[in-house]
Amino acid sequence: RARRALRPPPGWPPPSVGRGEERPSGGVLVGRMAVTPEYVNMLAAPTETFLCPMSANIYNIDFTAFKIRALDETQEFTLFEVRKDPSEEPPPNDDMDDSVRTIRYHFGPSFLEWPTIGTMLEFANGEYPLHNFRMIERHYFRNILIKSYDFSMPFVIPNTVNTWEVIYTMPEMDPEVKEGIVSCPWETRSDSFYFVNEQLVMHNKADYNYSDA
Repeated sequence: RARRALRPPPGWPPPSVGRGEERPSGGVLVGRMAVTPEYVNMLAAPTETFLCPMSANIYNIDFTAFKIRALDETQEFTLFEVRKDPSEEPPPNDDMDDSVRTIRYHFGPSFLEWPTIGTMLEFANGEYPLHNFRMIERHYFRNILIKSYDFSMPFVIPNTVNTWEVIYTMPEMDPEVKEGIVSCPWETRSDSFYFVNEQLVMHNKADYNYSDA
């Protein structure tokens, strides 16, 4: 039986993501290509700018809750938990300051000793389905790539609230790098890229402090 082709939502491709867009490299625009999963997986340092505007989120993906847990064989410990106030505005738009796309975490040095970290992300989406919803998250200390994760959900039903749980195995780190991470607060950063059908629709950043202070 022939399948009816799904039409893209209105406004696709969005600004700064579609055809003819320049391809950034660490915040520098080069070439005439869209940002792709393959490209962000090659980045050797945090980007200096956001690689898409907030208006690229034409699917109205809205993160409503987030929790980070430390795990081992016998226990788990909640390190961070936040839930969006239902009265807050819908997903950010281009009129908002880019700071709404950056979050800061102060975990302390003990965080680096946990072998496994679990996260729970709750999100709502709009009237269009999400095909191959993919998150690529890359963590750096200065210009050193510490770890990179790549997760995907094959399909998300329109107008639903969903929970995305991910388990991270913490990498072995060079003792000197670990010492630098603890002694240099806020110099550990991450970029989180969200793609739908290989098109970048969201880009968020985080800064980390692993010191006692």
